[in-house]
Amino acid sequence: MRSKASKPTYVDLFAGCGGLSLGLEWAGFRRVAAIEISPDVALSYHHNLICREASSGYQWTDFIRRSDLQMASGLIVGDIAERLDDFITSCQRSSLNIDLVVGGPPCQGLSLSGPRNPDDPRNKLFLSFVKVTDILKPKAFVLENVPGIFGLYEGKIKQTVISEFSRIGYVVSASTLTAADYGVPQLRKRAFFVGIRGAYERFLFPAATHFESTSIFSNGNNTYISCEAAISDLPSLEHDAGDDRLPYGMPPMNDYQKLMREGSNYIYNHVATQHTEIVKRIISLVPEGGNYKDLPQEYSHTRNFHVAWTRYDSKKPAPTIDTGHRHHFHYKYNRVPTVRENARLQSFPDTFIFYGNKSSQYRQVGNAVPPLLAKAIALELRKWL
Repeated sequence: MRSKASKPTYVDLFAGCGGLSLGLEWAGFRRVAAIEISPDVALSYHHNLICREASSGYQWTDFIRRSDLQMASGLIVGDIAERLDDFITSCQRSSLNIDLVVGGPPCQGLSLSGPRNPDDPRNKLFLSFVKVTDILKPKAFVLENVPGIFGLYEGKIKQTVISEFSRIGYVVSASTLTAADYGVPQLRKRAFFVGIRGAYERFLFPAATHFESTSIFSNGNNTYISCEAAISDLPSLEHDAGDDRLPYGMPPMNDYQKLMREGSNYIYNHVATQHTEIVKRIISLVPEGGNYKDLPQEYSHTRNFHVAWTRYDSKKPAPTIDTGHRHHFHYKYNRVPTVRENARLQSFPDTFIFYGNKSSQYRQVGNAVPPLLAKAIALELRKWL
């Protein structure tokens, strides 16, 4: 049975706050079910991807406690290895054929001594992904992870992933994609495995749509989105700490800002971190695009690892954003980016509100798949479904 208006369907394992799901929905997919282990993170997913679809008459604490409410909403809060049966039941209750299974299990935890051994806790999350795929038999799956997975243990983990999905009938492609190549203002790299069930050829990953300004493929319309282009319309917070809801102080200045602001009347999650005077002084000494290597000798060893004291370059995409470790700084102001600024650099629209305490919000944004990158993969997948 096909879903409404012939939209392909998907389920999201290890859903996070919903970056991958949002990109899929932008590409015309319809969510059937999702599972996320963290209640804080699930709350953001719920409010942005479920509450906007239908009103709910329950309290969040009731939702967390009751499996029936979770299955009815299609969002399970818990460990997939422990709630696998609930999740499968939630999928099957919809009476819809599932076209796509997506998710990002921590595959770097796989045990090389026996990846199919369910008693090894390092294998349980990956094996849950394989089991869900085998039971639901979708037309395709997308497994996302850190780029280092391809070289881990001399490539043995990569081969394990390919072998396990090949065993259950999928032809698997694997590639590392850079988010900036798809209109995300961030030089973030992610590894993707895409499998097509019973295919005669391998999935082809989408071609880049954006390029460095020095590329022979670039022109005035499809160069990388810079930090400045992404966040320059947001309040500076130089003289106040910001708030959970702020008015826009100026109109959008480019197409990316217009896209991010579409449908939004306010700025959410734009609260400045309060640094000590010494930290602010050190940040002020780092030039745009610089890092700890550019500091005077007296400060250069306060943090001396690769990304320490990194100030963004206004004319380039951001490096991979961190999850709140306070090692990256605004290209102009002497502070770390706010949650909203990081969300812009991830391509989350301003209508997407993050819940939980500020530390949790930073982790949610930093761990997410950029929605525009997810959309690019999803649009390409629709050609195969």
